[in-house]
Amino acid sequence: MFKILLLFVVLIAGIIFGPVLAGHQGYVFIQTDNWDIETSVTSLVIMFVLLQLILLLLGWCYRRFIGTGSKAYSWFSLRKRSRARKQTRLALMKLAEGDFKQVEKLMSRNADYAEQPVVNYLLAAEAAQQRGDEFRVQQHLERASELADTNQLPVDITRVRILLAQNENHAARTGVDELLNQVPRHPEVLRLAETAYIRTEAWQALLDIIPSMQKIALHTDDELEQLRQQAYIGLMGQKMSENGCDGLKNWWKTQPRKIQHDNGLRFVLAEHLIECNDPQTAQTIILDGIKRHYDERLILLLPRLKNSDPDSILKVLNSLIKQHGPTPLLNSTVGQIAMQQGQWAQAETAFRNALKQRPDVHDFAWLADVLDKQNKSVESAKVRKDALLMTLKKDSVIFDEPKTNKALQ
Repeated sequence: MFKILLLFVVLIAGIIFGPVLAGHQGYVFIQTDNWDIETSVTSLVIMFVLLQLILLLLGWCYRRFIGTGSKAYSWFSLRKRSRARKQTRLALMKLAEGDFKQVEKLMSRNADYAEQPVVNYLLAAEAAQQRGDEFRVQQHLERASELADTNQLPVDITRVRILLAQNENHAARTGVDELLNQVPRHPEVLRLAETAYIRTEAWQALLDIIPSMQKIALHTDDELEQLRQQAYIGLMGQKMSENGCDGLKNWWKTQPRKIQHDNGLRFVLAEHLIECNDPQTAQTIILDGIKRHYDERLILLLPRLKNSDPDSILKVLNSLIKQHGPTPLLNSTVGQIAMQQGQWAQAETAFRNALKQRPDVHDFAWLADVLDKQNKSVESAKVRKDALLMTLKKDSVIFDEPKTNKALQ
């Protein structure tokens, strides 16, 4: 604008002062090696003004050309962005339909112009994984990683999720460990870690993240307790397979008091001890747990103890009968222990008391064996007959049930 104003000033000055200076134009001589230029001052000024006009014209043409290109680029870019939004919306509809081929195609097409290109590529990668196209999965993940720049967390989470879906569990566990170092309380990272640790049987690592799960309320208290029990049970199996019975017992001694008083874990520990032929330690674990808290799971293990101390077991069972009443389970367990020790009369009484409270095929069979040991063959035959009739009656109910349902329909 200033140049145009200056040009007009020069032109006006020329018009005013031109005639006055017509006879006094002056003389300009420019000499170079090969050229001699002679002209008047007026001509030089006119050439200078024309040069300025040419430069202004060239500048205007350049700006007009650049402006046109920029507008064309903006128009094409706006058109692609609009198309990317439409394709993203359509891809989400296809995702709800489960058409993963179309999801990948629509999400990846024009993804660079989408509002969240990283999200588009990540969803395209998961859709490709659903189709089993690993090459396309890696292609989309790499492009998402490029666009994510410094914020690689969504890409890493998606990569681990895809690895788990492909059953690449050990690779997923490595990725989860790295993510936990970055964001130890991220809900999705903890969910993925839970799955990866369970699949790879990394029970100690699973125990380590349970406090973080509890702080962010990822699961209910009951679910976390079940998860903790699963981890400890898995650890027991590992200790048993790695170091045998002694290794398992040494590990148990190092556990906190709260863990040692958990009857659910005592039950699993006792089972392992019975398997490795250590009934004395198993009996101590079981009886101590029963004394602290009545638990039928532990009582069911008592008849499986061989070469143990039956007198101590019967003493505890009689004490439990006084506290909780003569339940069928307690009576049946007393009968089994007494039968193992050859105390037939006591076993007969216990089995009869159990059967009075509820019929049970196993108790009928044990009672018949006890009666045979006491040479009571008539009573034994009657017991076996009653057990057979009861079994046939149950089978009849099972086979009649579908007919009843069919009649109701």
